[in-house]
Amino acid sequence: MKRNIVLLQGHPDPSPARLNYALAEAYAQGARDAGHSLRRIEIGKLDFPMLRSKEEWTSGELPASLKPAQEAIAWSHHVALFFPLWLGTMPAVVKAFLEQVLRPGFAVQTGEQGQWQRALRGRSARVVVTMGMPAPIYRWYFFAHGVRGLERNVLAVCGLHPVRQTLIGMVDGGGRARHEKSFAKMRELGARAR
Repeated sequence: MKRNIVLLQGHPDPSPARLNYALAEAYAQGARDAGHSLRRIEIGKLDFPMLRSKEEWTSGELPASLKPAQEAIAWSHHVALFFPLWLGTMPAVVKAFLEQVLRPGFAVQTGEQGQWQRALRGRSARVVVTMGMPAPIYRWYFFAHGVRGLERNVLAVCGLHPVRQTLIGMVDGGGRARHEKSFAKMRELGARAR
């Protein structure tokens, strides 16, 4: 089944020399080769303000620079989010992006009795995180708290399910050849839209 995929590149540094960009490109290549439709959003290249109050989040205007991102998420069947681990979690620009884009009325809606309803149901997600430490250390010693918080408290609340993760550790040094298994895995996941 062909799917619509939105690829969110969350590396704050827009340099295409970053491993995150190569991993995302491998994922995109696998998706294109399998016939899936793909839209890309490069968060680090977008200009938008941070939210500073509940009122801004609930009733403020979505910045024009983020309307294409919101439209791409609405169009998608699957969301692939790539980012490096910074201070144990996503970079601040990724959090600010998600706060802006996943607003009430779009990502969550309020029911008749005030309860939240997951407005993005029917979509799945893949979170791909690169890090300098070994991935098993982050997963088992630190309990992958930053990624699990994103999955449980943001993506699942909006209705994305299932949310799968790929943690890629020890990314510094070694060159491209060292990461060939990761590129192959990304191509496979892109082809399967998973």
